[in-house]
Amino acid sequence: MRMAELSAESGVPVATVKYYLREGLLPPGERTSPNQARYSPAHVQRLRLIKALTDVGGLPLASVGAVLSAIDEDRTPHETMGVVQEELAGEPPRVAEDAAEWASKLLQELARRYGWKWHGAEDRTVANLIAALATAKELGHEKLAERLDEYFELALRVAELDVEVVTGLTSFDKIIEAGLIATVLGDRIFTGLRHLAQEYVSREVLGRAP
Repeated sequence: MRMAELSAESGVPVATVKYYLREGLLPPGERTSPNQARYSPAHVQRLRLIKALTDVGGLPLASVGAVLSAIDEDRTPHETMGVVQEELAGEPPRVAEDAAEWASKLLQELARRYGWKWHGAEDRTVANLIAALATAKELGHEKLAERLDEYFELALRVAELDVEVVTGLTSFDKIIEAGLIATVLGDRIFTGLRHLAQEYVSREVLGRAP
């Protein structure tokens, strides 16, 4: 298909498609003349994926580029998901050292109890967890930390559901894409469902007259 058809099929404006081509987010098409190229359904799928990651997933283009590079480098699905999680986490905020140390010890104990590898604060996901727990402590809401095991067990079940999405897929590209969608869009889906559930429970528990 030509550029105009690629744009129409993917829902991405021609100017944006050209920008993605220049930035290397979209692989070049097959040249048919010095100024013309032909594109395939794989280009449509890549554009739809970029659109999903930016518009729905909320990832900046730099992060999308890092994720797509991991896919194109033929890393394992596990390694690629690691890149996705790093980009989703972003840079952790700064928190008080004593509160961060308290939170770090809580998470290390959690890791020991469940037998998962402790990556330390150099891992962005862990660093953001530390910052969130430390901030809760500074605000006087340590009760969140008291339920850490229960939160982790719920998160573990969600992770199992995420991995089930890719189970049975035989194509490497499909495994990566499904895992990517489960991670990025799954965050949005789960957050939305959690907020709906909170609304329901708070109405039932907190909405009653004293």
